Amino acid sequence: MAHWAERQREFAAALLDPGRPVPPGLLGPGGAPSARRFAVYRDNVLVGLTEALRVSFPCVAKLVGDEFFAMMARLFVEARPPASPVLLRYGAGFPDFIESFAPAAALPYLADVARIERAATEAYHERDEVSLDPGALADLPPSQASFLRFSLHPSIRTVRSRFPAFSIWRMNAAGGVPAPVDLSESQDTLVLRPDAEVDIRQVLPASYDFAIALGQGLTLSQAMQIALAADPGFDLGENLEALIRMGALVGVDSGRSGRRHG
Repeated sequence: MAHWAERQREFAAALLDPGRPVPPGLLGPGGAPSARRFAVYRDNVLVGLTEALRVSFPCVAKLVGDEFFAMMARLFVEARPPASPVLLRYGAGFPDFIESFAPAAALPYLADVARIERAATEAYHERDEVSLDPGALADLPPSQASFLRFSLHPSIRTVRSRFPAFSIWRMNAAGGVPAPVDLSESQDTLVLRPDAEVDIRQVLPASYDFAIALGQGLTLSQAMQIALAADPGFDLGENLEALIRMGALVGVDSGRSGRRHG
């Protein structure tokens, strides 16, 4: 079994490294090793993985063009082959790769656009969970409000960018309309799939910090203080209502009483 596992590793390594020889034991119709036949198979694998990235990152591909994307994606594939047979998981490291990819330096926002697209993919395939009923808070005494802890929907993903990544993503997504952007503007993005569709929206920095704090298990009071540090005008009621309305919350623990509502 160990020998077979080693053969599999050799085969996989050779597929993604043109510098490696044909794995031993692979013979053509004439009974001899066929580098040409293996090269065709190798190229098909690389093309398939490159196309999988193109499907997952359509806005990135649109921003850089087909030729540049194919080159960048192929280098990523060669450097970071799949670690899982489940192809939908592939590409998690692509945004970080883009960020360190020198030829893409002229588009400093590109990695964050890729992060938004990856967040949408992950959110879409995340497990389902019933969102919190707004009425679940109605019977909680006001004295307990500060101690509430909320559970966030498992599909929630966040992207903080020092660039207008959300605007650039939206303009290059299906149905997007190009418009001028100010590259000095930072933007925060929240991604969520409470139902069948993925919801991607821009949020204010304080709202972003508030959601992150709740997701870390902080109490409502603690999360509010963090948000107020980002924006003294932060409106707790408005932001909590917005999270409930968009389906971002799936449970609430009333803290001192130990009661949990969903």
